[in-house]
Amino acid sequence: QVQLVESGGGLVQAGGSLRLSCAASGRTFSSYVMGWFRQAPGKEREFVAAISWSGGTTYYADSVKGRFTISRDNAKNTVYLQMNSLKPEDTAVYYCAARKVPIVVVSAKYEYDYWGQGTQVTVSS
Repeated sequence: QVQLVESGGGLVQAGGSLRLSCAASGRTFSSYVMGWFRQAPGKEREFVAAISWSGGTTYYADSVKGRFTISRDNAKNTVYLQMNSLKPEDTAVYYCAARKVPIVVVSAKYEYDYWGQGTQVTVSS
């Protein structure tokens, strides 16, 4: 069983930055693909980014490429999402998720077994 605890959300002006963290408990964290998803009011939860178990491969939604960076520190059982050049359309509740390898479609939320509680990110214009 894996528990995910998110932090780092908040209010920021457009063009600013935030760094989200997701701390995981579990003995096999290093063997999990980690992902970030977000859900804006009235919209479905959408894929943001994912990172392989080794940290050597990353995936990003087109909407955040060049602005967001996902990383992980397996020694600390933590995954991060560095968000730069934030836009009002980035406003959403951000969730981290975990799936033990193997995984087929890293952008599909149904692939993930564990989810954090979500953290609110609000970007003002």
